[in-house]
Amino acid sequence: MKFTYRIFFKSIVTTLVVTMLFSCEGNLKGVRQMEIPEDAPQSIGVGINMKYVDSGKVVATLRSETMRDFSNKAFPYREFPDGVIVEFFDENQQKNTITANYGIVYNETGLIDLQGDVVVVTSDSTKLTADQLYWDQVRNWVFTDHPNTIRFKNGAINEGKGFDSNQEFTNFRSRSNVGVQILEEDKQ
Repeated sequence: MKFTYRIFFKSIVTTLVVTMLFSCEGNLKGVRQMEIPEDAPQSIGVGINMKYVDSGKVVATLRSETMRDFSNKAFPYREFPDGVIVEFFDENQQKNTITANYGIVYNETGLIDLQGDVVVVTSDSTKLTADQLYWDQVRNWVFTDHPNTIRFKNGAINEGKGFDSNQEFTNFRSRSNVGVQILEEDKQ
């Protein structure tokens, strides 16, 4: 009888020890998650060179030294703290380029915030410079409330304190601006 109780007792102890080990594994995962700072990104990419393709054609490229992905947050976003270079190609493969010292893309709203020496160069050589520029991808709208300068290919210059425009710059509304416009006379 003593032998049976001893085996029974060892079986219970073994079961308890194994159960405790497995329960510690669950707690270990929780402890590891607590080690990650609350403001840490989900992932960090280095040497980013992304290409966006539509129907077999490259429509955009994005290059950046660093990308931080915060899609684990309640309001997810991706951050480009070391600057970003984006090239857009139209259906004729003409290139428009945007550079900035810092960029952030808000996943849920489709809003892109570019900051610090923002430069937009269109395929027709129009150049826009600003301290900050927003691009609403959903509405295809570009805007800023910051000082900006636009140099058109014909030599005209527009300096303003803000503007709204569609992304093709065909519907452009400038606020508080000063500039030099070049008008060609109709020779008829």
